[in-house]
Amino acid sequence: MSRTAPAPAERRLRLLSCNILAGASVQRYHEYVTRSLNAVLPGRSKIDNLDRLAALLPQFDVIGLQEADAGSLRSGFLNQTRYLAEAAGMPYWSHQPNRPVVKLSHTANGLISRLEPSAVLDYPLPGRGRGALLVRFGEGEQALAVVIAHLSLRAPTRARQLGFIAEILADHPHAVLMGDLNTDVESAEMRQLFARTRLQPPAQPTPTFPSWKPKRALDHILTSPSVALEKVWTLPQAFSDHLALAAEIRLPADTARHQGNGR
Repeated sequence: MSRTAPAPAERRLRLLSCNILAGASVQRYHEYVTRSLNAVLPGRSKIDNLDRLAALLPQFDVIGLQEADAGSLRSGFLNQTRYLAEAAGMPYWSHQPNRPVVKLSHTANGLISRLEPSAVLDYPLPGRGRGALLVRFGEGEQALAVVIAHLSLRAPTRARQLGFIAEILADHPHAVLMGDLNTDVESAEMRQLFARTRLQPPAQPTPTFPSWKPKRALDHILTSPSVALEKVWTLPQAFSDHLALAAEIRLPADTARHQGNGR
């Protein structure tokens, strides 16, 4: 008697997006001024802050970092993405350096993952010194595409950057965009993003800024309809001037079948 093979199970992944401010900690607005030297000098407090974050990363499958330092004076010439990945025991990492300022600072987007990516593509964004990482897990139309980005402070530049991201996601039905987008979901440029992509606005925006009294939802984890956003929350610990944003997603069965080891 023949047996019908069971359908592939749906699969959940945990994501984390975190602007780490190069390891610095800001507790009040005035500290941007009073602790300005901390922005350009290394220190034990930055390592301690990274270590606290690294202790939490094993709870997640894919982590996107913004404002990680790629190795300059302010980080003690430490590649902070690599440091966090190794301290957390996560096997895969990549980074995208942006905005080098002599040897004082070298800002980067970062990827840390429990899953092996099939591709990591580095895109410069319109405007000065911003970029996006496109990470693919799996192949073809069933691949999960995750974009990690840190967008401009200026709305016109953000609009161009989001337009570019819409283009690179056009061929990916299963998609996630996460990062510090520096705007809320009601802005004109975000409405254009939703109109041009399969990405959906969240049912309830989650405030992440400032970390000590979050009022604005500037950090986002957005998904296409095929990638169910099961839960969104912020980590209670503050690692910079933004709270880290976490999400649990559910992949469709055909996509889950092509992923590597995980939950």
